[in-house]
Amino acid sequence: MSEGRRSPRAVAREVLEIEAGAILGLLEQLDERFDAAVDVLARCQGRVVCTGMGKSGLIMKKLAATLSSTGTPALFLHPAEANHGDLGMVAAGDVVVAASFSGTTIELVQLVELLKRLAVPLIVITGNAESQLARHADAHLQVAIDKEACPLDLAPTASTTATLAMSDALAMALLEAKGFTPEDFARLHPGGQLGKRLLKVDQLMHEGDDLPAVGADTPMRDAIYEMSRKKLGITAVIDDAGSLLGCISDGDLRRLLGSDPELMSKSAGDCMHRDPLTIAGGELASAALHLMEERKITSLFVVGDAGRLEGVVHIHDLWGLELF
Repeated sequence: MSEGRRSPRAVAREVLEIEAGAILGLLEQLDERFDAAVDVLARCQGRVVCTGMGKSGLIMKKLAATLSSTGTPALFLHPAEANHGDLGMVAAGDVVVAASFSGTTIELVQLVELLKRLAVPLIVITGNAESQLARHADAHLQVAIDKEACPLDLAPTASTTATLAMSDALAMALLEAKGFTPEDFARLHPGGQLGKRLLKVDQLMHEGDDLPAVGADTPMRDAIYEMSRKKLGITAVIDDAGSLLGCISDGDLRRLLGSDPELMSKSAGDCMHRDPLTIAGGELASAALHLMEERKITSLFVVGDAGRLEGVVHIHDLWGLELF
C-alpha cells in the first residue's frame, strides 16, 4: 500500500459510519411535514409519479418499485423526458414525489412549473429547506447531512443514502396508513419467494374430486381403492353431513393388514384413526409444513365450521416451496 493511503477497510469503516450517521440524523428532521406527505399520498386517487435526475433519479425508481409492490400504483418519470413530451404520463388525481438533494436541479425546477399548471400535489425530498423546489412543495421532506461519505466530498453517497432511507420511511408509513396486509402483499408477489411464504393452506389443498373421502359404512376394500385412486396415501372418513370423523392412512393400513385377518370384512368406520390432526384453510402453508414435520405426518385435513371437511394438504405440496 502506498505511503499515506488508508487501507480499504479504513475507508469502508469511515463511509459506513458517515452514512449511518446520515440516517440517524433524519430522526431530528422528522416533523409534521412527514405526516402531511403521507396524508397526501393516502388520499391519492391516481398514481404516484416519482421523479429525479442522476443518482436521485435512481432512488426515485426504487421508491416507485417499492410503492407498486405495497399496494400503491406508481411509476418513474424522467424529468428531462417530461420536458420533451413525457409530461403526458401525469394525469389529474396523481401525486408527484421529486427528489433533488440541492433542491435546485434545473430539470426538476422546470418540471415543477409545468406541474403547478396541472394542479398536481407535489412532495419534494431535498437537503435544503430554503431551495426553490422546497418552496414550491405541498410537503417538503428534509434530508440534510453533515457531509458526503466520498473522501473528496463530491460523489453523492451519504445524501443518496439519506434520500433512500427517507423514501423507504415514506413508503412504509403509507403502507400502514392504508392498512396493507400480508395477504395483500402475497397477491402482488405470486411468483416470488416472499409470496410463497404467505401462501395459505386453502391455496394448495386438494379438494372436490381430488379429495380422498369415504363414508363410515364404506367397505374397507372400497376405502383402499379410494386411497389408491387419489394417490395421496390417505383417505378421510366422513359422516353424512360431510364432517370429518377420522382417517385411514397407508401406515394404518399396513398395521391392520398385519394384525387383523378380518380386515376386508370391516367398514372404514371400524378401522379409521379417530380425531386426526387438522388445520384451517386460512392458515399459512408454512404453518402446515411445520406441523407436519413436527408430528412426523405427511397429510393434514383441512376443516371448516363444525368440522366440515374442505380438503387435504400433502407434504409433497409444500416441499420445494422454500417456505422458510
